[in-house]
Amino acid sequence: MSKRRNLIFGLVRGLAAICIALLVATVLIFICAEGGSFSQKLSQTAGALHQLLIGPAFRANGSLSIKNLCDILASMIPTIFTGLSVCVMFSANQFNLGGEGGAMLGAFVAALCAIYLNLGAGIHVVVCILAGALACGAMMLIPALLKVKLDVSEMVCSLMLNYVVMYFIKYMVNSHLADKSKGQIQTFPFQPTAQVPQLVENGSKLSWGFVVAILFVVLTALFMYRTRWGYAIRMIGINKDFAMYSGMKVGAVIVLAQVLGGVLAGMGGGLEMLGRYSTFSWSALPGYGWTGITIAILAGNNPIFVPFAAFFMAYLDKGCNLMSTYSGVPYQLIDIIQAVIFLFFAAEQFLSRYRQKLVVRSTQEELAQKAAAEEGGVKHV
Repeated sequence: MSKRRNLIFGLVRGLAAICIALLVATVLIFICAEGGSFSQKLSQTAGALHQLLIGPAFRANGSLSIKNLCDILASMIPTIFTGLSVCVMFSANQFNLGGEGGAMLGAFVAALCAIYLNLGAGIHVVVCILAGALACGAMMLIPALLKVKLDVSEMVCSLMLNYVVMYFIKYMVNSHLADKSKGQIQTFPFQPTAQVPQLVENGSKLSWGFVVAILFVVLTALFMYRTRWGYAIRMIGINKDFAMYSGMKVGAVIVLAQVLGGVLAGMGGGLEMLGRYSTFSWSALPGYGWTGITIAILAGNNPIFVPFAAFFMAYLDKGCNLMSTYSGVPYQLIDIIQAVIFLFFAAEQFLSRYRQKLVVRSTQEELAQKAAAEEGGVKHV
């Protein structure tokens, strides 16, 4: 099947999964809606869906809400990076789930550098973010080396590592790094030279980290599709045995994919921390890694599509917030939507008949073109 038809199938499959997820959400909203009569439940469901689908982009008077759109773009920054992280690792068929803890570790290390390093403006923020990225890359060495050397499942190892990182950070902040003069547990403030400048001054927290995220989308796509290392990562993901017999250093490439994924996740956490906050106060995993998995699945492990998938998830997140505030629908509905999308993408038989029809149609067209070319050649002779 041609690349164009593969792309069409992927888009149709993605849209179908999203539509089914929204349909499930609609049914759940209707069931949870208050009111004794059918019309009251229907009215409340319509209001909730309006907040979910229209509210993030438009005000009540119908005008475009620039502030809400900037909020959406700001919330995309860490999830673009975790989405790219998952794309790289999943392309090598490495189901590493450490992006969640990696983003938290990157944010924590960046925060430490922002507090305790004394550097000039410009260089300080760069050093902080790079330190967070390298710390997360080093963290990902653990599941990568265990996978290569001992054939330990990277999924289980990275999943447990998330909680090791979380509780270690909680211990450090609670016991050694907390500012005791504050009413809640948080570190001392970041130095002004370490904070990421704001892209727009409208209170949305949209920083220059968004521009950096888009830049890394391009760089990741170029790496994956225009370098021999990117080719090796994708080849190992397609057929590890073939890559091995072709002379590729499979172990080194597996380690590279997971470490690069960690660097990207850590960078996203660092940019989020220094662009949105002035102190470190996270006490739980931020959720960016899990969202990054959904984004990578929606994007088909293609870095170019990651910003669009991240925008969709950020838009839904904003819509669920508005829906929870104004319609009384639980915010956790977004977790159900993500789960349904993941379920249908993971189901190999979902739309398999439609894919088979595309394959048959593509083959018939190729055979017809070949027959026409042969017939034309005979007539010419």
